[in-house]
Amino acid sequence: MTHQQIPHSWSLGKGSLLPREEMLEVSRKRKKFVIGLPKEINGDESRVALTPEAVELLVDNGHDVLVENKAGKGANYSDTDYSECGGLIVSGHSEVFKRSDIVLKVAPPNDREITGMKESQLLISSMVVRQQKAEFFRSLMKARSTCISFELLRNNDNSCPVVRSMSEIAGSASILIAAEYLSNQNDGKGIMLGGITGITPTEVVILGAGTAAEFAARAALGLGAFVKVFDHSVDRLRRLQERIGQRLYTSVFHPKVLMKSLKSADVVIGAIDINNKRSVYYVTEDMIREMKNGSVIVDLAIDQGGCIETSERRTHKSPVFSKHGVVHYCVPNIPSRVARTASIALSNIFAPLLLAIGESGGIKQLIIENMGLRQSVYIYNGLLTNSSIGKMFDLPSRDIDLLMAAF
Repeated sequence: MTHQQIPHSWSLGKGSLLPREEMLEVSRKRKKFVIGLPKEINGDESRVALTPEAVELLVDNGHDVLVENKAGKGANYSDTDYSECGGLIVSGHSEVFKRSDIVLKVAPPNDREITGMKESQLLISSMVVRQQKAEFFRSLMKARSTCISFELLRNNDNSCPVVRSMSEIAGSASILIAAEYLSNQNDGKGIMLGGITGITPTEVVILGAGTAAEFAARAALGLGAFVKVFDHSVDRLRRLQERIGQRLYTSVFHPKVLMKSLKSADVVIGAIDINNKRSVYYVTEDMIREMKNGSVIVDLAIDQGGCIETSERRTHKSPVFSKHGVVHYCVPNIPSRVARTASIALSNIFAPLLLAIGESGGIKQLIIENMGLRQSVYIYNGLLTNSSIGKMFDLPSRDIDLLMAAF
């Protein structure tokens, strides 16, 4: 074999041919980004996507973080808190979008924010698809941005970390909210949610057996209430019971059984995932008429349209209304009531994600490597990559796996 015939996976060594593995280029160039943290314009949104401690972590890893003036005010973080951790405080909302490679926010961008986006910018935010119109997606596509929905973000075990953490907060908070509106401080019946020696415990009916339902059940049981949980799936009911670690009343949905429980209930928590909503409500207006006067409903599914027929979307400033003598609390983003806790939970997810983007040398490489992240991308360089959104709004979509090979 002549020298010219030696395969490139072999080498000469001290007069003999020695096999050597072919080395592929696997080193990656770490990249530094300018990360923007704008103030939320939505008056009902108090959360912030990064805490000062997370900003310090990002800055220590070479990134620049632009923080709009008063971005953390709703979560009781001051501009000084951010600046002392290395954040650069800027006064203009548009300046954050203009100067940043990555924009991180909680609420979906509005028209003004989308207009201020630049080509190839990465946007990480919620999407809340049921509240959007086709024009929202067209505008983002026109901006030629890449957009990640944190509702769709998944871990290696296929769980949704942001949805789960916010559901945990909403479930626990729903019981505390119900307790507030049962008290006579809020013109309620004047009863305490829970159980006291010699007094019949409060009855709490929970619709659904997911994460929010689990944490609502934990909170109610911890206070001493009698809890009943309804769901379509016996497996989900069994799993919830195993996680809680104690026996509790569970039942599949049956109109007569549910109606009987609603008649004696003091609190009803609507915690059903209704992304694939049926044409009927789980609790009808006729059922509400049969409930006790002064009982409380907290509909956690209101951001998806609600699972109770009498539910009406409200805000934190005007959160409740009464119908047929039943108090209804129907505010979409309950975690904003405890904005500091919710912000820390979000930051615990987003800070490692941003660090991973930097270590990978950019978002494209991480999308290729990480299936969970890839599933959360709904627009890539101006192209819609989520077929469900495409069908919902009659928009053309592309397969992101194919796009990764093309760009």
